[in-house]
Amino acid sequence: MSLTYNEKLTAFIRAGIDDKPVSPGYDPFWQSLHSTGTELWLDTGDMDEAEANWTAEMTALTTNNTLLNNEIQKGIYDSFVPRALEMVSHLSVSEQVKEIAFILNARHGLRLAKKFGGMVSVELHTDTAYDIDAIVSYGLRYRELCPEQFIVKVPYTPEGLIGARLLHDMGVRINFTLEFSARQNTLVTLVARPDYLNVFLGRIGAFIADNKLGDGSGAGENAVLSSQSWVTRLSAETGSKTRQIAASLRNYTQLDLLAGTDVYTIPPKVAAAGRKSLGGLFESKLTQRYDVPLNDDAAGLGIEKFWEVPKSVVELGRQLGKEVPAYGEEIVAKAHEAGLGDMFPVMDPEEKARIAAEGKIPVLSSWKERILSGSLAPDTLLTLAGLASFTADQRQLDDRIRGILG
Repeated sequence: MSLTYNEKLTAFIRAGIDDKPVSPGYDPFWQSLHSTGTELWLDTGDMDEAEANWTAEMTALTTNNTLLNNEIQKGIYDSFVPRALEMVSHLSVSEQVKEIAFILNARHGLRLAKKFGGMVSVELHTDTAYDIDAIVSYGLRYRELCPEQFIVKVPYTPEGLIGARLLHDMGVRINFTLEFSARQNTLVTLVARPDYLNVFLGRIGAFIADNKLGDGSGAGENAVLSSQSWVTRLSAETGSKTRQIAASLRNYTQLDLLAGTDVYTIPPKVAAAGRKSLGGLFESKLTQRYDVPLNDDAAGLGIEKFWEVPKSVVELGRQLGKEVPAYGEEIVAKAHEAGLGDMFPVMDPEEKARIAAEGKIPVLSSWKERILSGSLAPDTLLTLAGLASFTADQRQLDDRIRGILG
């Protein structure tokens, strides 16, 4: 019996992976942190960097478009790409590039899984962010490749909420990504019901500091701790057992400030700095709330939306979770009807281009008028900026593939 295309591709991606598994030791420092209830993930796709920091207490690695692009740009898969082309030559050029990007992400994820033995968060191509069918299709293909270790990252978009829920209902493990607030994660918990979700706390502080609204301290930490509280309560309601990730810690002090959070994704530099500088006696900080120094320029900008969850968001989440819409436009419409249009704003092409040009940390002066009008919010703005940044990194990866293909 002849093999299907997906069966052939699965065999090709798996073939010849010979990375030698590591044998990590235990570390009292990480044992103490783990004892507070926090699962420890390394935030890197670099094999050598991960091996230098990996210990027996760590259970996963997480990659993304940026981290994978960093690995691809080293040229380590340049000889692999032409062989991949043979597998996808029947597709259009644009589909060839997208398919090879999937192959590279899956191949690298499998290498990480074999070498470290833990779970690996794998990323979808950014072209799928607003395409429900593509989210589901690629999510199922990732699950088929490595059902025990792959967790599929799905981005925070209206279509992402629907696609992630469909995958969840099919038994695919999901890591919902690019959230920046407790209110966003309230929706995610009630609608998508993923295994994991995130608050990228470092960018919250950077947004406040870079735009001179305060020193940036406390805000990201409060967003994580508030989100953790909501996610715990609401996942008990849904039965989904969703877990909170404090994502991409930027400072080793956050290892202590957020102890007890379900999961940390820790960049290797932060892990090394924490191991060197902290005493290693941790206790849970889940009930802690931190001061957020803000100046007068922050008035009316909704900074509190990073950690406050109004009743209207919970009601919207419950409504959407009970009867999940078929299309992203329906989620947007219902959010606007509920007075929550700032969570899913309508952006024109000029605004989308401006977000992409500004990078991961938006320039407040570009958006202040919309924020003050209530049609946009800081958490949403950071999500849109994050997706635009990942899209730029994906474009670099795609361009390298095109260059190799000639």
